Amino acid sequence: MDSIILSFAGFLSCALLIVFSGVRLSKYGDLIADLSGLGKAWIGLILMSAVTTLPELFSGFSSILILEKPDIAVGAVFGSCALNLAILAFLDYFVPGKPISSVVTKSHILAGFLGMILITLSVIEINFGKLLPENEWFGIFPVIIIIIYLISIRIIFENDKNQKRAVDSSSNATRTQETKILLKKAILQFLIYAVLIVAAALALPYFAEKLAQETGISESFIGTLLVAGSTSLPELVVCIAAVRMGSIDLAVGNLLGANIFNMFILAIDDLIYTDGPILLATNPNHALSALVALLMTCVISISILFGSPKKRFALGIDAIIMILLYAGLLSALHYLG
Repeated sequence: MDSIILSFAGFLSCALLIVFSGVRLSKYGDLIADLSGLGKAWIGLILMSAVTTLPELFSGFSSILILEKPDIAVGAVFGSCALNLAILAFLDYFVPGKPISSVVTKSHILAGFLGMILITLSVIEINFGKLLPENEWFGIFPVIIIIIYLISIRIIFENDKNQKRAVDSSSNATRTQETKILLKKAILQFLIYAVLIVAAALALPYFAEKLAQETGISESFIGTLLVAGSTSLPELVVCIAAVRMGSIDLAVGNLLGANIFNMFILAIDDLIYTDGPILLATNPNHALSALVALLMTCVISISILFGSPKKRFALGIDAIIMILLYAGLLSALHYLG
């Protein structure tokens, strides 16, 4: 009983530190977007998603290299993808009158589409990976994913740059110098709170696994729900703070960008797992998590493109569908064991 209390206290302490730092990370990320002129969608998609997704990267390292539990690493990646989209649906509650999909830029559709490509490739690997060239260390899958990830980042950057041609010609040299000073300060503060978030989030899976050991739940379910939930806490906190500040593009870009980065993490996990392709050595039920994440991405992408301008309920129809899909995934994984 004492060990459970200590584990819970450790988990709660890490969570509170993430909440504290996440609110400030959103503030300075928003400031960097304004001062740099890069745009909130791109800052959320690349910079903030990389920070908030680092816990999944290090959680995968510890699950594979220390715990020797590749199922937890893979479950955390796919579970995080689905949970990020469930968080996006939850954020719809904080946008009054309109679905969140109707108040963000159409550029997020590109991120959703690229994420769907990467997730689809992972499903192919799970089901047909034995047909692909491989050696005793790894197969062709991580190489393809890393190449597509790098191309995706380039495409997203170029697309966002083309949409940010408007420049304030009234700015003078003095203001430019002041802006540079403010930008450096904002970047420094961003880095400080990013380090705090990563440090706290790295400890979260440890306490989550300690708590999970008392339940006897399967490793794939633990990875998908508990570990993925704990490592996705930074996304939740940062995105709620961003939406409440009115930086909705920052929040949506963070979540969709995090899913793209998650697939890059899966490729890295594959490279450090030396007993062969990691997706062929883990529970095939992970394909279900990937497919649900794929469906949820389709829903939000279609909604951004053709969504309703108003909500009939506290949540938009698209958000309700995504939450139902996520709830169905958790029920199915629990049933499958």
